[in-house]
Amino acid sequence: MSEFVYNYPPLFPGTLLKRYKRFLADIKLDTGEEITVHCANPGKMLGLSAPGSRVMVSLSSNIKRKLPYSLELVAAEENPTTWVGVNTNLPNQVIKLALAERLFPGLGAYETIKPEVVYGRDRKSRVDFFLTGTEGTTPIYLEVKNVTWAKGEKALFPDAITTRGHKHLLELMDVIETHSARAVALFFISRGDCEIFGPGDTADPLYGKLLREAVAKGLEILPCRFELTPAGVRYLGLAEVEF
Repeated sequence: MSEFVYNYPPLFPGTLLKRYKRFLADIKLDTGEEITVHCANPGKMLGLSAPGSRVMVSLSSNIKRKLPYSLELVAAEENPTTWVGVNTNLPNQVIKLALAERLFPGLGAYETIKPEVVYGRDRKSRVDFFLTGTEGTTPIYLEVKNVTWAKGEKALFPDAITTRGHKHLLELMDVIETHSARAVALFFISRGDCEIFGPGDTADPLYGKLLREAVAKGLEILPCRFELTPAGVRYLGLAEVEF
């Protein structure tokens, strides 16, 4: 395996002009061209939305896309030397590769990795990854969350109220109680400047409350630190959890 878990396609540098309507951003490329790009991030992107911030965008080869460019990296306002991954579609791609490479020993000796498996009491949700092993091995329901917000060296999730996140925690608690399975919340810390992780209580107090309740019932937290550069994504190890 290379030093990167994931290698970016060619990225194009530019400057953020503005982010608006949640999923749109205007960018001025270093070539001078001004473009509107897709921003695949439903959060507030706290500390990552200031006009003038340096950014990196990717270009899709899909000719059917209305917006061919996607926002990938933003330089943190408080720490401009740190690139932060804001494309929420990326973590699952990276984690799939990391699981195949067995980068997280704490998950044990799983043999099968199944993405997007239907679960939940109403069978209307999909867990990001379902890991199984040999007979007698406890299966694992693993949910991935992208973490971009930070205060100092502490990464925080979420950065906005997330009703979807509330539902996931309730369903993971149900997995523990009724399925004799392990439930893991993997927090993908998309920046290399944080060594501590905790819930974003000021942004979403209910999520923090549910997370603590879930941990008390057996939810495992895997706070994974990643360094992102325009070349690729490197795994740095686990952050310390601080409630």
